[in-house]
Amino acid sequence: MTVAAEPTVRRWTREEYYRMGEMGLFDGQRVELIDGEIIQIAPQKDVHSAVVVLVHNAISAAFGKGYFARMQLPLQLPDDSEPEPDVSVVRGSPRDYIGTGHPHDALLVVEVSDTTLLFDQRIKAALYASASFQEYWIVNLVADHVEVHRDPVPDASAWRKSSYKTVRISRRGQDIAPLSAPQARVRVDDLLP
Repeated sequence: MTVAAEPTVRRWTREEYYRMGEMGLFDGQRVELIDGEIIQIAPQKDVHSAVVVLVHNAISAAFGKGYFARMQLPLQLPDDSEPEPDVSVVRGSPRDYIGTGHPHDALLVVEVSDTTLLFDQRIKAALYASASFQEYWIVNLVADHVEVHRDPVPDASAWRKSSYKTVRISRRGQDIAPLSAPQARVRVDDLLP
């Protein structure tokens, strides 16, 4: 007698993901490992690319010495996730991360969103909240504002069972003070095209 079984999703480990990259399987593609699944990211349009640089410059200036603003570099999270946010801020300098693996946490994570907006609002927000990142910004190019997500909390209804309790919209003409650098002010106008 044959027993019917549901198909399962084959999840990849971080080590397998690295090996596939070393073998050239992702050449010419933008991919991220999220919860053991390899996610292909859409190509960047010119506006997206320019705004990533604007955000990086503004965040670097706001945080200053002693912090490393990383642009489109991996973060090593639990459950075989290795997202590459557009900008992330960690303590220290680039040399602190040579031979130690990618950072496991970040003081601030920023995604620039146009074609990936829903993914960034749902999946990435839950992923970063589940990693206990205290602050996550979405530079929303569709609505021309910045979504400031804070206060990660358990949330049974969300993917990864985590979300941000506080989501505030910051518009042109306003400033944002990052939680990890409250003395700094980042002008919303500096983050938008």
